Amino acid sequence: MKLNFPEIMKKTIPVGKYIDSIKQPFREKFLIRKQTYQLNREAINQLKRFANKCVIVAFSAEWCKDCAANIPVLALISEATGLEVRIFGGLEKDPLSPGGEWRIPPSPPEVKTFHVDRIPLIILFDEKGKEMGRIIENPLKESTLEEELLKIISEANSRRR
Repeated sequence: MKLNFPEIMKKTIPVGKYIDSIKQPFREKFLIRKQTYQLNREAINQLKRFANKCVIVAFSAEWCKDCAANIPVLALISEATGLEVRIFGGLEKDPLSPGGEWRIPPSPPEVKTFHVDRIPLIILFDEKGKEMGRIIENPLKESTLEEELLKIISEANSRRR
């Protein structure tokens, strides 16, 4: 899928503003994670080289424990590297849907466009808007989020050559 950057910029907010907008008691979980997580410096230094060559778009909800674990880490990655991280927030399940569909609104209609099943859905796009890869819920067991992002970028760059 190709990303329409101007449209996405209008419909999303930067990750830091997203965390600031979360209401209590959920906000505290996001803030504690952001304050206590230690970034992998080696991965961060390598990610800095790609900061102006890609954008992360993530889908999140304040009630989601995996979002509370990973969205604050995305904020730290963004702050440390300059990588743009945009958030579609406010996702809400539809309790009347047997398939566990999202309630639109308040969930953005893009949950259908991007085929969001589980959150957080973290999608990495290159500077041309082409999807490079996705992380669904959590990075692989043996990786940190920053290592997983670096792996996606590295694999996408090696395919281009």
